[in-house]
Amino acid sequence: MVNKYAKFIKDIRKERGLSQAFMAEKIGISRPSFVAIEKGARDLTLGEFEKLSGILHISFEELENKELPNYEKYKQMILAFLRKGGVIPKTKLAKLLYFADFAWFYYHLQSMSGMQYRKIQYGPVSDTYFRIIDEMFDKGEINITQTKDGAMLISQTRSGAKIDLSEINKKEEELIENIEKKWQGKKTNEIVDFTHKQFPYLYAKDNEVVSYGLFTQEDPDEIY
Repeated sequence: MVNKYAKFIKDIRKERGLSQAFMAEKIGISRPSFVAIEKGARDLTLGEFEKLSGILHISFEELENKELPNYEKYKQMILAFLRKGGVIPKTKLAKLLYFADFAWFYYHLQSMSGMQYRKIQYGPVSDTYFRIIDEMFDKGEINITQTKDGAMLISQTRSGAKIDLSEINKKEEELIENIEKKWQGKKTNEIVDFTHKQFPYLYAKDNEVVSYGLFTQEDPDEIY
């Protein structure tokens, strides 16, 4: 890693609310050394980046692209789907968010939230989806209940309903609504099976970031 990533590292650290001293301790270097990294005066080694990526929840691809995802917007996308769909299984909700981001990319060559998605057993999932769901639950913005068969159901709370979805514009809201209507009533395994047959999932290796670019070869009408 070289110091061209300095500003991105500083921006994402501040967005997470972490101090330079905390980062230096976790990475195993002195605070002046970490300050030098953020100023672009010191290179970041691969070993240091592995530790940094775990603390900041960023991947090499995000660092390479130097594009910070809009976490607040991603949270509002979650609430938007819940407001339109009511109670949604946790796995299914992750797929609806994937559809929103990739369908938006199809027409605008950029995703709705800036999130990256990784290939796991149950289809493409945002790297920070589970962490953000936990954060929203801890803040009382969503409810999570478990069914007898082990499925996790997510719904919006009164507190969540008061949050203004200011990050989402009208066109984005229309897309979210269309996607929710398209998959309303569909079981989680149906939507998972569908994502498994798409190019982004098929061409990615296990736990690898799936390509937005490959989605341009798909038919968006199948999604909404």
